[in-house]
Amino acid sequence: MTTIKLHNSKSRAKEAFTPIDAQNVRIYLCGPTVYDRAHIGNARNVIMFDVLFRLLRHEYSTDHVTYVRNFTDVDDKINAEGLRRQKAGEAGSLEDLIHQRTEETIAWYHADMDALGNLRPDYEPRATEYITQMIAMIEDLIAKGHAYEAQGHVLFDVRSFPDYGKLSGRSVDDMIAGARVEVAPYKRDPMDFVLWKPSDDVTPGWDSPWGRGRPGWHIECSAMSQALLGPSFDIHGGGTDLTFPHHENELAQSCCANPTEGFANVWLHNEMLQVEGKKMSKSLGNFFTVRDLLDQGIPGEVIRFVFLQTHYRKTMDWTAEKAEQAQATLRKWRGFTAGIEPAANPLGTVVDALSDDLNTAGALAALHEAAGQGDYAGLLASARLMGLLEDGMGDWADGVDLSGLAARLAEVWAAAKLSKDFSGVDKLKAALVGAGVEVRMGKDGVDLAPGAGFDAAKLEGIQ
Repeated sequence: MTTIKLHNSKSRAKEAFTPIDAQNVRIYLCGPTVYDRAHIGNARNVIMFDVLFRLLRHEYSTDHVTYVRNFTDVDDKINAEGLRRQKAGEAGSLEDLIHQRTEETIAWYHADMDALGNLRPDYEPRATEYITQMIAMIEDLIAKGHAYEAQGHVLFDVRSFPDYGKLSGRSVDDMIAGARVEVAPYKRDPMDFVLWKPSDDVTPGWDSPWGRGRPGWHIECSAMSQALLGPSFDIHGGGTDLTFPHHENELAQSCCANPTEGFANVWLHNEMLQVEGKKMSKSLGNFFTVRDLLDQGIPGEVIRFVFLQTHYRKTMDWTAEKAEQAQATLRKWRGFTAGIEPAANPLGTVVDALSDDLNTAGALAALHEAAGQGDYAGLLASARLMGLLEDGMGDWADGVDLSGLAARLAEVWAAAKLSKDFSGVDKLKAALVGAGVEVRMGKDGVDLAPGAGFDAAKLEGIQ
């Protein structure tokens, strides 16, 4: 078995991964708050964890890995969207409008993540389905002296957990000095965070020992992960922006609720995403949802390939040029692997790269090498380990037949060798290149393949 090494945010070091139970490797990814479409930055940790999920299933077998990714379907932003719809005159109660919004957003999310080649997790819990477990955990934290009730709220006592701040590498006092924290008269300490808050008669809420209310964000993931994976599990992940406060707070309350357990053994955090070298922002006009790119005609497989080119712990830059190059590469690989069966096992070089802290860029380099060596069966098996070249994702690449143009160029070239007049060759080659076709001419003949910027419409009229 290959040794998998992962960079653990908690230890700030790359460590050999040893599961708690090799018969049930358990991983948890913080999922979306379902009030709007996922933007392309949201897709990054989904793709990262999907590669991890595939690698773990390869190493430990499909039946021995459990993957959980939640939906946060109770949140102030969701409530605000429901109120907006109600004020706009849409029919139904606020509760109905909120439910409609979460249902359609979850459907959008599934469609978009599926289009990127991601496998569905084993469990996709919704926060609203685990309110009972959240209330029970909050009651337990109060009983153990780690939480307190104040004015209809329940707050976690940060000072009761001496290790608070170790995940993000900050002390409590430094966090107070350097961060904007919610100042409220009912807090014992500015850093104490909400476990439960009151709801008015309009806002969604549930009965609890502290009155009608709803959970805070952080307690949701702690309760859902414990219910589905147990008090300790193997890997927890999310974007680096979640390290503090969300993951720090999750870790604190979970360890206090289960003092003999360690919660997550390994923490994985992916870096952020830029667009054309700039931070993605609506004000800059470079903010894209996954659906925006799909609707522009960029295939999901191409989007995935671009993401895989950058290591998850490095800032990634989405560019149109990268998308064009990815499309050309995938079209070529699909041509190489058309009609063949994948090898029984993926290439060792690809597995080794992925096992080295999910080095997807190194794994893609190994795929390029396999393609260059003509190992198309190995290329196919290994690409599929990374969620590429799957049967159901290649419709965009179908229907490109350049054999006739290749034969025509070979014919013109042969005639030119006799006449010593290569102007016809140059003209035909220039027309092909102008249509985005890669042209290779050598002793083995003429080979044409769609390249970056390929446009089939421009082939019309080329003779």
